[in-house]
Parts: sequence; structure tokens; C-alpha cells
Amino acid sequence: MILWLLGISLFFLPSLIVGLTLTCFHFHVLHKYVPILFENCQTKPLFVIPRGTPWPGAEDVTFTSNDGSPLRGCYVRTQALGRRGVILFGLEYGSDRWSCRTYIEGLVLAGYDVFAFEPRGQGQSAPISGYEPLQWVAEYEVDDTRAAIAYLKARPDADPAGIGFFGISKGAGAGMVASVDDPYVRCFVTDGMFGFETTAKPFMRKWFSIYNTYYPLETVPDWYLIHVCRAAIERIEQARNCRFVSVEKAVSQIGSRALLMIHGESDLYIKPSASKALYDRATGPRELWMVPGAKHNQALHVAESEYRRRVLAFFDRYLAELPDQAITAAAESCPTSASDAGRTEAVTSGLARTQ
Repeated sequence: MILWLLGISLFFLPSLIVGLTLTCFHFHVLHKYVPILFENCQTKPLFVIPRGTPWPGAEDVTFTSNDGSPLRGCYVRTQALGRRGVILFGLEYGSDRWSCRTYIEGLVLAGYDVFAFEPRGQGQSAPISGYEPLQWVAEYEVDDTRAAIAYLKARPDADPAGIGFFGISKGAGAGMVASVDDPYVRCFVTDGMFGFETTAKPFMRKWFSIYNTYYPLETVPDWYLIHVCRAAIERIEQARNCRFVSVEKAVSQIGSRALLMIHGESDLYIKPSASKALYDRATGPRELWMVPGAKHNQALHVAESEYRRRVLAFFDRYLAELPDQAITAAAESCPTSASDAGRTEAVTSGLARTQ
């Protein structure tokens, strides 16, 4: 009997040792590296945040978030003969609504209406009690983007064919998450978009090599790094009274809608590898343009002519000339008044795209 028990013990001993070792390793990582991630991810980036001045002729708009808080935006109408489409513009972290002009002026001249808005706690939109925005996308920015989409649907000049989305950095991520379940948003252009997990993972490997002296942490699999990231996310959420959202998951769920991702090849904040990891999750028509020599949110300034050409060509292809089935799906998600019924029928038949 004793020999039998000894044999059983020896049989399970290696597994027990491995289990205890992995458990100790796991608690070591949580204890040492989650606090590092916690602190670093709450450090505000040293961006040059753009500001703008009111655009003559633009409609200065006040609308409400889902909880009734006032939000500010500006609606810019094209003066071209025959509107080609409507585009929602998502601002980068900290900027105001008027800063959109640098990005959208060419689109307006080409025949597109553009609406830019400030989420809560940014620009002149009301702040949220107990919440200070960071560069990471939280549920509040997503809710405000959904409110902006609802506002565009409810306007008297709403386009039943749907809208395009153009977002910068944090605004791009919020727009992507907000649009996942809404076919009214037909296509996406993003510049400098990032998610928490794909951004933090490369930095974690670097921190492992700097702070670690005991374990070969740089060889741990990606799934484990993501687990550690999520542990840090939960701590930050509790500390900042918010819930962060997964941009990575949203990109993988946009389905057949087209995506143009723009990213600076010299971006030191959001590594190009992180952008590529996001891009690889998309399943519809897609294009990734890495701009040589451009840092974070600087692609327009480095390659202005090509930037404007690519963005306009994208919207001309995927927004101004939508296939009939895509237009029908967008129209079904957009409530229209009786006065719009004739135009809606024409648009959904693929016979009209202008006002």
C-alpha cells in the first residue's frame, strides 16, 4: 500500500511542481508588472493638441448625449452642386470641433457634408462628474458617438443612404465601436487608430526585458500578455469610474464594410506593429497606408497631397457610389419623415444619391 501511494505521488509530483511554478510566476507578473502598466497607461501623452477657429458658414450645433448632457458640434455643408454624401468626423483626444477643418476642407469642396462633434469633457461639451477622459476609448465616448449618429439620422436633411466615418486617433476608435451594430455607417477612414491591448502588448515585452532578472518573460505567449493587460484595465476602470471598450473587437466585427487605415510609419507612441495588428482583424475591403516619416497623427502634414487624394478616392468609391443592397440596409436603419419618403425610395432603388 505504501509503495502504491509512493508511486502515485511520484507520478503526480512533476505536474504539481510545474503547477506551483506557473502559479508563482503568474502572481509575480501580476504583482510586478500590472502596477507598471497601471501607471504608464494613465500618463497623458505629450501630444500637440490641435485647436481651430470657427469656420465661416458652418452650422454651430448643440445636441444631447444619451443621458441628456449637451454636446457641441459643427455641421459644414458643401456648396457643390448635388451633395455626394455625409461624413461624421471623430476628433482626436483633446481637440475641439473646429480643428476638423484641416482634414475635411477638401471633402467639403468635393461635395460632402461633414459633421464634427466634441464628446463629453472635451472642447465645450459638458464634462462627466467623476470621470476625466484619457487617450483610451471609454464607454462615454462611444455613447456620445452614437448620439452624433442619431443626430445625423434625425436632421431634416438626413441622408437615408447612410454616412461615412472619418476619425483621428481616439475619435477613430470610438467611431469604430459605436458603428459596429449600425449599418447606417457605411465605411471608415481612420488615422492613428489604436486599441488598448494591441498598443500595450509591445510595451509590455519591452518592460519585461528591462525589469525582469529572473524569468524569460519576453518569451511568454501573446494570449498571456493580453490576460495581464486586462487585469490592468480592470484596475484603471475602478480608479477612473469608467469602462474601457475593445477597439480590437470592433474592427473584427465591421463585416463587409470598407476600411482605410492610415498610420505614421515613424509613430513612436502607437507602434506600426500595433496598427497592423488591428488591420489584420478587419475582414471586409481594406487598405493600410503606412506613411513614411510620419509620427502619430502627422500623416496629413507629411504627405498632404497624397493623403487628401486617398481619403477622397475612398469616400468616392465606398460612400458616393454604394451598391443597392448597402443603401437598402442603411435606409432601413434611418427613420425618415413622410416628406423624405420619395427620396428614400429613389435612393434605395439606386437611382439617386443627391439631394
